[in-house]
Amino acid sequence: MSDVYVMGVDMIKFGRFPDRSVPNIGAEAALMALDDAGLGIQDMQALYCGNLGQANAMVGQRILQEIGQTGMPVVNVANACATGATAFREAWMSIKAGMYDVVLAVGVEQMGKGLLGGAGGGDGIPKEGLLGSGTMPCVFAEAGMEHAKEHGTTFEQFAKISVKNHHHSTMNPKAMYQIETPLDEVMNAEMISYPNTKLMCSVNVDGSAAAVLVSEKKAKELGMGRAVKVRASAMASDPYTDRDLVMPDVNACTRLAAKDAYEQAGIGPEDVNLVELHDCFATAEMLHYENLGLCKDGEAGRMIDEGHVELGGKVPVNVSGGLLSKGHPLGATGIANIYEVCTHLRGEAGARQVEGAKIGMTHVIGLGTACGIHILEKLTKS
Repeated sequence: MSDVYVMGVDMIKFGRFPDRSVPNIGAEAALMALDDAGLGIQDMQALYCGNLGQANAMVGQRILQEIGQTGMPVVNVANACATGATAFREAWMSIKAGMYDVVLAVGVEQMGKGLLGGAGGGDGIPKEGLLGSGTMPCVFAEAGMEHAKEHGTTFEQFAKISVKNHHHSTMNPKAMYQIETPLDEVMNAEMISYPNTKLMCSVNVDGSAAAVLVSEKKAKELGMGRAVKVRASAMASDPYTDRDLVMPDVNACTRLAAKDAYEQAGIGPEDVNLVELHDCFATAEMLHYENLGLCKDGEAGRMIDEGHVELGGKVPVNVSGGLLSKGHPLGATGIANIYEVCTHLRGEAGARQVEGAKIGMTHVIGLGTACGIHILEKLTKS
């Protein structure tokens, strides 16, 4: 099976674009990634498109109506917050399988405002409001409080994650917000669901990101100077766990996917130089330090207290600003994270550059559906 490389990758500046359509937003990122690869839409052999909000609207085909209908196969995917990562993984798998040499993956979303999650459909007694809340702020607040109970994690430690990510965002021109948020401001902001204040919640924005993936044969043909190797692509869904099903397990599928990714790559967490992980809430980022093996269980609070996850630290996390500042357009986030890591591995991240980065990891989790993890590697000159 061929190794797979990212030859082109880019994302638009996240924001809110009420006057634009989803295909139009996706088309912009697609063209940017094609330009980055030095290729055109006529060079692509297939398109994998991730979008959640318009999952039945053939978004991939509508993107091609914007940039060129070549007759290529198009696959549309929806997988909660892991949608973009799933589109990227499907593109990766098609090259691994020997079907194609050049494939385009696009993730795009146009978001509204307000809380995600809630009662949902189904028969029987609704648990929303009776057995707690299914809104995402409440789910991840509960997960954070469970961590606090087991390990003594404090409100201040959770808040420091928001301070860190907002600081990182000031160096990312493509982030929705590029502002400093001092610790007292984060802790005194409007409480959404304890311990997550408003400044500890991800931002609902519109956005798109895209990547051109190629086989090793095609990469050598095009020139591998800026190519980034996809060393692992892993995905897992929630396993059954013997726990109170009113309180979702937000950890298990990440641990499964991380184990698989490290085994595929033949490395351990200690080899990773930077991570873009799913900080949908500050509490979530804290949990994922441990879920990804960046530290032992119970040591996540120390990671943030001692600066290990800041730019310049042992393993910088979310130097893009993360979902808390860059924003979280559901279908685009997975590929946007890949763009960020590739930018560092190429040495093109400017003021937020992680110096000497050779191995990077991306992580997204769609609660109750999927976790997608990718490990990317900088090519060394022979």
